[in-house]
Amino acid sequence: MSHKVYITDTLTKNKVPLETIEPGIVKMYVCGPTVYNYIHIGNARPMVVFDAFRRFLEFVGYKVIMVQNFTDIDDKIINEANEWEVDWKTVADTFIAEYFHDAHLLGVRAANYHPRTTDFVDDIVDAVKKIIENGYAYPAENGDVYFSVRKLPGYGKLSGKNPDDLRAGARVDVSDVKKDPLDFVLWKSAKPGEPKWESPWCEGRPGWHIECSVMSQKLLGDMFDIHGGGEDLIFPHHEDEIAQGEALTGKPPANYWMHNGMIIVRGDKMSKSLGNTFMVREAVRRYGKDGVKLFLLSKHYRTPMEFSDEILSDNMKAATRVHNTLKRFTEKYKYPLVPKEDTEMKEYIDKFIEALSDDFNTPIALSIIFEVSKELNKAMDNGDDERALKMYHLIKRVFGPVLGIFDAEIVTTEISSDIVDNVIQKVIDLRTEFRKQKQYDLADKVRNTLIEAGVKLLDTPEGTKYEIVEGEK
Repeated sequence: MSHKVYITDTLTKNKVPLETIEPGIVKMYVCGPTVYNYIHIGNARPMVVFDAFRRFLEFVGYKVIMVQNFTDIDDKIINEANEWEVDWKTVADTFIAEYFHDAHLLGVRAANYHPRTTDFVDDIVDAVKKIIENGYAYPAENGDVYFSVRKLPGYGKLSGKNPDDLRAGARVDVSDVKKDPLDFVLWKSAKPGEPKWESPWCEGRPGWHIECSVMSQKLLGDMFDIHGGGEDLIFPHHEDEIAQGEALTGKPPANYWMHNGMIIVRGDKMSKSLGNTFMVREAVRRYGKDGVKLFLLSKHYRTPMEFSDEILSDNMKAATRVHNTLKRFTEKYKYPLVPKEDTEMKEYIDKFIEALSDDFNTPIALSIIFEVSKELNKAMDNGDDERALKMYHLIKRVFGPVLGIFDAEIVTTEISSDIVDNVIQKVIDLRTEFRKQKQYDLADKVRNTLIEAGVKLLDTPEGTKYEIVEGEK
């Protein structure tokens, strides 16, 4: 590649040049969601970050093969199915479809492969057999199969955790049948009424960690270039993936590990279990696709982000300013040609590539886009059509597509005043009808509801009028 790309490897904690196993090809696995609910903004950060990183790698000349899995069998899915009174597959299928709906809203492209855990159960059983044969796992008396953590030298190197200091915790099964509390499950026996598959040990289902090891190896090979995901997956999930990979092949599964920081809400990470989530579809409805994506790309991907309505609103306004500038250009120049690249354009493109080549520094890349947007406005103000065309081209056909932003007209959630007038008048007509029928309680409820919405009613000889009182409740 003509441009050297540097990334921070979680394993070594160092910024290193990206050296691919096959020249010119990046094989990347990104952990996907457990599909039991809608996608929230915290889930969306790795979706947006790694989609944009993939786009950038393609821009500088790499062929990227990307895999992003769906965990479609899990305790949470089973619990959701029981609550709905449907089978587990209905829940999984429903939320996989909803995932793609939300990905489309965000302008996130599909990966090359989206494997489901349950499509690889036979392969998982074969992998567990091999890990047992290699001496790194054992069947328990109840049919569960556990990985022997202490038999693998170097366990804990990704997370920096020493096995002697670790305690069994979240998403690590605590069981009397384990030989060691740190051992994690590869295959778990089914409880009554749970979905199950045949295995040499018992009827059951895969553990959480083994699925990604098997699917990544089947689709990308024993070793691939980059494994990505949120930093909350470093331990135990990705730590256990390394252990499983080394137990299976004698090699770690990936050359590099990339992790995005969490989104923080009032001091806690955003998660469904904490009940502090904000769904993607609601965020896009309120702030627009580009407002949400600017927010998610506005901090370095490894940095934790604070979530608030104010921050998202600021990013929506920033996106709107750029869209308005682009719209101003297209209204003035109906058929914008592709300009010949000159020194100024090359300088902007080089700075953009330099920023993203330096551990995917999107805040600097975005600052370049905002600078070019200002230059586009300035060029139009000055009647410099040639320069305006170059600045428009940089945003619309170079920078925007690389980050997956500014690729469509902005969608606003604002409602025209005519529609507002019509809706309020319909509600007033309903109140008037209630009064005619002497249903005064209902009429008063309508009036009070409008007052709470800031609409003050005035009963006059000519009929009921209204005025909107800003801030009045």
